[in-house]
Amino acid sequence: MNNLFIGTSGWAYPKWKPKFYPKEVSSAKFLEHYAGRLNSVEVNFTFRSTVRPDLATRWCDATPDGFSFSLKAPMRITHIKRLRDAAESVAIFLDSLAVFRERKKLGPVLIQLPENFKFDLDRLRHFLSEWPRDVRAAFEFRHDSWFVDDTYAALKNAGCALVYAEAEDLTTPVVRTADFEYWRLRKPPYTAPSVKKKLDKRDGDGNLYAYLKHEDSPANALVAAQMYADLKKSK
Repeated sequence: MNNLFIGTSGWAYPKWKPKFYPKEVSSAKFLEHYAGRLNSVEVNFTFRSTVRPDLATRWCDATPDGFSFSLKAPMRITHIKRLRDAAESVAIFLDSLAVFRERKKLGPVLIQLPENFKFDLDRLRHFLSEWPRDVRAAFEFRHDSWFVDDTYAALKNAGCALVYAEAEDLTTPVVRTADFEYWRLRKPPYTAPSVKKKLDKRDGDGNLYAYLKHEDSPANALVAAQMYADLKKSK
């Protein structure tokens, strides 16, 4: 599975010492160490805050070529505006991603919608019509009403992915709507063999971005790191 980008939802966790981060590694070096063991990360920081160019540059400098950042769309777009009249907010957000795009380290944008946001096809279609085609987006719907053919068709027409999310309260359908896939595995415990078994069942090829739930324990980070180590050995 040479097209696998795997990681966790974040990296700044001191409690991952000493099993994932060596005891002597400072928090300022966490990302650099993380990127030595994994090739992607999901960034939830952007849900509530803007990544300044200097911060984006530091993150990119700390990671090797080929590393990918998948950033979550801001709360203003998904939870306040709920995709309505969001063009200005989208433009501001995308402008903040310029460094990642220039450095070729931008993965898909995660657009995670509220649990109480029910199916609204017209609103989705309008939002998708304004989303730039050259920025990959993955939509995580958390209300059952969205899992219908009209949703899948709208995403497919826009080249956007339907997130496969596995969690305690909801497991979404695995439906391929883009030339890449985006999986959020948030129902531990996981092992490297159990995750590999899931990924081996995926539909088709193309890049797969898979993120395990971050926790106080480094268990999921170690699972992801083992999978990435196995991937490198297989090349």
